[in-house]
Amino acid sequence: MLIKRVLVANRGEIALRIIRACHEEGLEAVAVYSEADRLSPHVRAANTAVLLGAAPAADSYLNIPKLIAAAKNTECQAIHPGYGFLSERAAFADACVEAGLVFIGPPASAIRAMGDKTEARRRMQAAGVPVVPGTAAALRDAYDARREAQRMGFPVLLKAAAGGGGKGMRLVRAEGEIESAFQGARSEALKAFGDGSVYVEKYLERPRHIEIQVLADRHGRVVALGERECSIQRRHQKLIEEAPSPAVSPALRRRLSEAATAAAGAVGYTGAGTIEFLLAPNGTDFYFLEMNTRIQVEHPVTELVYGVDLVREQLRIAEGQPMRVHGGLLHPRGHAIECRITAEDPFNDFLPATGVLQYLRVPSGPGIRWDGGVEAGNEVTLFYDPLLAKLIAWGETRDIAIQRMRRALRELVIVGLPTAQPFHLRVMDDPEFRRGALDITYLERVGATILAAPPLDGLERAVAVTAALLADERRSASHPVLTAQPPIRPSVWGEAGRRESLRE
Repeated sequence: MLIKRVLVANRGEIALRIIRACHEEGLEAVAVYSEADRLSPHVRAANTAVLLGAAPAADSYLNIPKLIAAAKNTECQAIHPGYGFLSERAAFADACVEAGLVFIGPPASAIRAMGDKTEARRRMQAAGVPVVPGTAAALRDAYDARREAQRMGFPVLLKAAAGGGGKGMRLVRAEGEIESAFQGARSEALKAFGDGSVYVEKYLERPRHIEIQVLADRHGRVVALGERECSIQRRHQKLIEEAPSPAVSPALRRRLSEAATAAAGAVGYTGAGTIEFLLAPNGTDFYFLEMNTRIQVEHPVTELVYGVDLVREQLRIAEGQPMRVHGGLLHPRGHAIECRITAEDPFNDFLPATGVLQYLRVPSGPGIRWDGGVEAGNEVTLFYDPLLAKLIAWGETRDIAIQRMRRALRELVIVGLPTAQPFHLRVMDDPEFRRGALDITYLERVGATILAAPPLDGLERAVAVTAALLADERRSASHPVLTAQPPIRPSVWGEAGRRESLRE
């Protein structure tokens, strides 16, 4: 199908990222927004915007009928789900197809196959992809879980069959913990995914979290674009990612890539996806963890290292065009690191923070990329994920990338609420990180040192913030035209189909 206009069914930085890609491909983009996001940058960046409803995601970004109606009313031919929200809901992909819309992602059958973790494990085993030892079916009860755990040997993980992101997951180190862990995992899985099915797999001590980016078009081509190191996590949520991994050799990269393309082929995958693996401490053995059937938060590091625009490739593939990426094993150029700038307080157990973003100064310079979704004046609420932006640094070597990231983090100024920025700055200075000595327990091991006290350079940062604010005030006073309101954009549609202004 010829695509001329795309509805972006998301918000924040990923919505803005997709809108920009649409424009670069010569396509029009339609934004959607909730009442809380009325003044968000992605709304102004689009050709047209549609108000979905109230701030809660159930009334806006998770409301399938409203999204389909918005796409039809604005004469879109396709919907891009971004990540999160409905991006991995097979029902949404089906709804798009039933409405005559192109779903910019994999077929619903692939989403279902990889969304059910036990089904995915069976498919991977059949395709010859190594998987972590575990059960092939959901557990019936805690007794079932205890028997399987005894057979494998402790420690084990109880995991939601229908989920990911750490929800519905419990680490069990001893037999006495099984009952409460099973009930807790099942309850959390039911609440998060509407499915309380739980399975058990062997827990690997201190593995690395390595993922392979894949692209597959409708002409039968599947390409792997190298690996990303995603081992720095808290509560199973990634904080820092980099490409390539300091632990992956060219030979290991080839093996991982072959396993990833086999995995994608096993479910008839098309579009951009990520195969996640656990790499054992011996640096040789690896095991399939799961597949993310969407674009990843950390996709920019792959783009910088391999010179591929993954979102534009998604658009081309959805239209039926062949991907522009050549086959064969691609070789990384340089090194890229991404820090997730979230509205969380790293010195208070990363608790989410809310408030008005009073001032924002974005870093720039050689090798620096800022994928942001907010600007000064925006209000950060508890309705959505706390991710504000992604700061990415590229360098000819890993050391150069780290130094550039360190410099960019010091240039970044955010006033109004706490963010993860000081945490990232401390990681860049940590000897273990600089050596590349990473695994999924990294934060457990070094967190007490890194997060022991408020930032040591608090006084210097306070002075820098004050100086930046004063400098901006002086510039505004000298050039009042800079403070003028932007012109009203008439191409914004409200929930009832009325035209409305973005200015309030």
